[in-house]
Amino acid sequence: MAQMLTVAEEIFAEQGYLATSMDEIAERVGVSKPMLYEYFGSKEGLLIGCIHRARTELREKTAAAIAGAQSPEEFLRLGLLAFFEFIDQHRRSWALLRQEAAVAVPSAQEEVEGIRQQQTDMIGAVLASFTPDIDPLEAEAFAEIVVGATERLAVWTERRPKVGPALATEYVMAVIWPGVAARLSHS
Repeated sequence: MAQMLTVAEEIFAEQGYLATSMDEIAERVGVSKPMLYEYFGSKEGLLIGCIHRARTELREKTAAAIAGAQSPEEFLRLGLLAFFEFIDQHRRSWALLRQEAAVAVPSAQEEVEGIRQQQTDMIGAVLASFTPDIDPLEAEAFAEIVVGATERLAVWTERRPKVGPALATEYVMAVIWPGVAARLSHS
C-alpha cells in the first residue's frame, strides 16, 4: 500500500490531480486497477490517502523534533525547522495539495485543513505546557498565528529555492518569537 501511495503522490504532483488516471497509477505500481479501487475506493480516496500519510508523517516528524525541548523558544524553533524540512522534502506534493487538489477535491481541502488543525493543536498544547497560566484562547491564537505565518512563508520559499529550511525558520523566529516571548513573560 505504501508503494501505491508513493507512486500516486508522484503522478499527482507531475500531472495534477485531474489529469491523473487510475490506469496510469496502477500501471506504474504494477498492480491492477481493481486492486487500487479495492484499497482506496476511488481516485479521490487515493488522494485522501496521500494527504493522510503526509499528515501522519508531519505529525511524527514534528513530535520527534520537539521531544525534549527545554524552553518555549527551543520548542518553537525545532518545530518550525521540522515543518520547513518536511515541506522541502515534499515540495512538489506540497504545491499540488496547496493549489490544484484542494480546489478540485473538496474533501482534500478538509484533509489539508486537518493538517493545519493538527499543527495548531500541537503548538497550543506545548505552549500551555510551558506556561500553565496562559489563557487557552491566547495559546490557541498564538498557534494559529504561527501556522498561518509559517504556511505563507512556505509558499514564498517555493519561488526562492535559496531559502532553505534553516533560513525560513530564522525568518519566522525573528518576527514571531519576540511577541510570543513578551506575552509568555506576562502570563
